[in-house]
Amino acid sequence: MRYDEVMDQKEMKALAGRTAVERLVKNGMKLGLGTGSTAIPAVSHVGLLIQQGKLSGIKAVATSFQTTMECEKWGIPLYTLNAKEIDGKLDLTIDGADEVDPRKFCIKGGGGALLLEKIIAYASASYAIVVDDSKLVEHLALKFPLPIEVIPAARVTAAKTLSSMGAEVTVREALRKAGPVITDNGNILLDVLFKEPVDPSILEAELNCIPGVVENGFFTRLPPSVFIGHSDGSVEIR
Repeated sequence: MRYDEVMDQKEMKALAGRTAVERLVKNGMKLGLGTGSTAIPAVSHVGLLIQQGKLSGIKAVATSFQTTMECEKWGIPLYTLNAKEIDGKLDLTIDGADEVDPRKFCIKGGGGALLLEKIIAYASASYAIVVDDSKLVEHLALKFPLPIEVIPAARVTAAKTLSSMGAEVTVREALRKAGPVITDNGNILLDVLFKEPVDPSILEAELNCIPGVVENGFFTRLPPSVFIGHSDGSVEIR
């Protein structure tokens, strides 16, 4: 890039994803592949390297139907965590995030795939997050809502419990479809904003104790390597 050129957000995401793939993905890996606008460029780069003969022996596990379709498009070999070739364990997962704080705790689930994203992330020996620098925040869930996946029957009761904790709660509504977003698992999403800073490492476990909550979008148990794309064309690695 020339000194007077700057990248837009889409380009920064793609740069961070490509960098993570080129630094971390090795032949023969069992690889978790993430969901959303930042993770999908990383998926496509894995596919490109496979087509070019620069990667081989990859066994991928997708975190969503969106990611499955992208893997199919590029011919990336797909498995499930339950497949004998995977045996419930991955070498690495690469995914995006909606917010990242200084402790490298994350919010994920803006794309609605938080449950499988978390299962796959926590089944991985190592974890990488790719973001552009707009995703960096001091405190999580004050500006970008924390997604919480709940069974439909718990919509009101879970929302009331969350409200009693000082949160602002809304049911996520679908676009180009009447009614709420339905996850790949047949559940709905509550989007939660907190008025004051909270400790994600405590709330990640506590929120899942609310009856009807399936999973929440705090990711704190496996601090990742974070690849941050900047507008000047650089990638910062934390």
